[in-house]
Order: sequence, then structure tokens, then C-alpha cells
Amino acid sequence: MENIHSPLHRLLRIPGFVRWGVTIDTAAEWRWLALLAVALWPTWWWMGQRMVDGSDDPLGALALGALAVVLWAHRKQLRAAPHLGLQATALTGVVLTTALHNQLPDLLVALVGLLSLAAGLLAFLPARISSAPVWGLSVLSLPLLASLQFYAGFPLRVVTAEASRWFLSLGFIAERTGSSLIVNGQLIIVDAPCSGVQMVWLGYFTACAVALATQCSNHAFLLRLPVVGVLVLLGNVARNIVLVAAQASGKHLPAWGHDAVGLGVLALVCSGIAWAMARQERSA
Repeated sequence: MENIHSPLHRLLRIPGFVRWGVTIDTAAEWRWLALLAVALWPTWWWMGQRMVDGSDDPLGALALGALAVVLWAHRKQLRAAPHLGLQATALTGVVLTTALHNQLPDLLVALVGLLSLAAGLLAFLPARISSAPVWGLSVLSLPLLASLQFYAGFPLRVVTAEASRWFLSLGFIAERTGSSLIVNGQLIIVDAPCSGVQMVWLGYFTACAVALATQCSNHAFLLRLPVVGVLVLLGNVARNIVLVAAQASGKHLPAWGHDAVGLGVLALVCSGIAWAMARQERSA
């Protein structure tokens, strides 16, 4: 039997408390989202500084812009009553972001803040919007390319160099030393730009953006996500093979030639990812 003398029942008998609850429940969606954004101001400040001081690439702004586009596109279909679990998650995340400021690494605190933002958006977005790409864009909003290059750049260069050596061996005398290649006696270094970190970011950004644009379900999105990694790896290896083969053959490409090869491969990779994500659900 329900206890009518419980604290909750006593609160519900107070008119002022009930009116306050109704006011919160019926508050305009934009007010909640605006308050959430304002509460994360330390995260925005740190991200802004990192993007403009040259310590990281500002690609995260592109992911934030994509989230803003999603919100704007569905502004007339926002839920009048938000998903309470997601809203509670967002509020908890904001509190943690404030409490952990200067206690944990800034990147980790910013991750908590941006996941809170994603939870807040999903609390109001229509239920048909897949949550996984929104979570993905929130992570991609972080200024993390420099960190990825530091921790994952060398292993990616080694993988790229070894895969390139295998293919180059079909037409050249090729050996690998660390992340460098010796092709026909010529030392060719697979440097940081050749690690493919930026291609990784753009590949996953394309996957998230196309999934949201085509209303791809969470199941289909997650099922197709490994394709992104495969296409990015193949694209990065193909770019490296073309550039190394040209150099080993004595056909030194100009700077614009390097850029043209890189952009061409990037376009093919992103097109393949977009095609994979945009397929009809039944073929997933």
C-alpha cells in the first residue's frame, strides 16, 4: 500500500511545489538547451583556446556545426516532454564537468561535457532520430586530432608502411624499417601526415552525418561502422603507395600533386562511406 505520508506525497500537496514542477515540465525546449550550453562554458572556453592556439586542428567545429544543423532541421518536431532519463544524464554530466574541472585532464572533462550535450539534445529530438550518430558527433567535436596523432600516429604509420611494402614489392625492391620504407635503395619516410589520422576523423564524420541525413537506424549504423575503418585504411595505403611509387620511380610530384592525390583518395573514401551508410535498411 502506498504511503500517503511519504515526503513525496507531502510535497505534492504543496501548491507552490506543484506549480514549480509544472513550470519545469512545460518550459520551452530552447530554454533547457540554452541553459545546458551556458553551463558548459568552461568546456567551450578550453576547446576554443585549443583550436585557435595552433595546438590542434579546428575540425571539431565542423562536428558541432553538424549537431546544430540536426537541431535546426528538427526544431519544429522537438518533444514537448523530454526523455527524462536522457535529461537526467545531461544534468548529471554537467555537474560532473563542473566538479571535475582542474581535477582530471581537460580532454577527459570536455568529453564528459560533450556527451552531456548529446544527451540533452537527444532528450528533445524526435524518437526516430538515431542516437549513435549523435553520440559519435559529440565525440568528434573534441579537439582530439593532436592527441590521436601522438598516441595512434606511429602505429598507424607502421601499419601503412607494412601494407604499402607488400604491394610495392610487386614492382620494386622494398623493405620496411620502423615507419620508413627503403624502395630500390631509396629511403622514404612515412611521416605524420601519412598516418591518416585526419582521414580517420573525416571518415567517421561522414558516417555520422550521412546516417543522420538518411535516418539510418542505430542497428544499421553500428553494423556498417567497421566498413569505415576498412575503407580509411585501404585509402591511406593506396595514397601512400601512389606517392612512394612516384618518388621511387624518380617522378617527383610537386606539392600540389601530393595534395591532389590526397584529396582524390579522400573523396573516394568518403564517397564509399556515404554509400555504405545510405543503403536501404533491408540490405544491411
